[in-house]
Amino acid sequence: MLRAATLTSADLDATIARYRDWLDYQVVESGEVPEALAASWGAPASAHRRYVLLQPASSEPVFLRFVEGDTHPGFRPLRTYGWAAIELCVRDTLAVNARLEHSPFRIIGPPRELDGLPTIFPMQIEGPDGDIVFLTQIRGDLPEYDLPRARTLIDRLFILVLACSDIGESMRWFSTTLGVQLGRQLEILYSVLSAAFGLPESQRHVIATGVDGRDCFMEFDQYPQEASARPGRADALKPGIALATLAHAHFDSVPAREWILPPRPVNGLLYAGRRAGTLRAPDGTLVEVIESD
Repeated sequence: MLRAATLTSADLDATIARYRDWLDYQVVESGEVPEALAASWGAPASAHRRYVLLQPASSEPVFLRFVEGDTHPGFRPLRTYGWAAIELCVRDTLAVNARLEHSPFRIIGPPRELDGLPTIFPMQIEGPDGDIVFLTQIRGDLPEYDLPRARTLIDRLFILVLACSDIGESMRWFSTTLGVQLGRQLEILYSVLSAAFGLPESQRHVIATGVDGRDCFMEFDQYPQEASARPGRADALKPGIALATLAHAHFDSVPAREWILPPRPVNGLLYAGRRAGTLRAPDGTLVEVIESD
């Protein structure tokens, strides 16, 4: 169901080099954002800005898209609602950590087993654009989900992390609007989130999962009340992770009132001429949906 994450970049060439040289992602498409596509996002000012579509070394058809966008002095990663982090599966977290120690990315969370889930072995990094990347090694099976095993050292996007002002409201919206199945809620130690808000490391945070069958592709995070709306221009993509792209097998079941503009066929590698449209979830979160077989 998860097809892509779209992030804004103040320096597209530097971003391409950073993800190519350190995370093994390659450009598979580039150009300028068409006016009609930008309008469908509710971001007409992002039209004609350069974009690139990147694919992992494994050639898995799940992409990272970067669109040129303006920085905003009020944007602080992991402090605002909306898409907060992308999560890539990796073969060996310790090897990835060693590679990235002298990279342009800042390690904000060194390798550490996830509280209560020893099969999940993540680390977290931050890029110069405030792009937050979780890098996660899957070391065993979970009864509820089929989590991916990386085929290359750093492989595909497999989870998008959503920062919520009201986790219950966000979960209900994704369930009723897009048919996302909801996993259980957990209270976990979440060191990078606690650090972002200056909270004790012992503070626990509520998270939950979004599932399509046995594919766990979303994480809902309840953010502290000190969090705020994402700053940025109202007519352009916001800083950080601006947009999620999902494939939907029951496209016509999406309520018509939810679309920013009526869906239309879109060309390009990500869309392949299929219908696509964009919705606004709670907290103004943008969710692009592509018609799927």
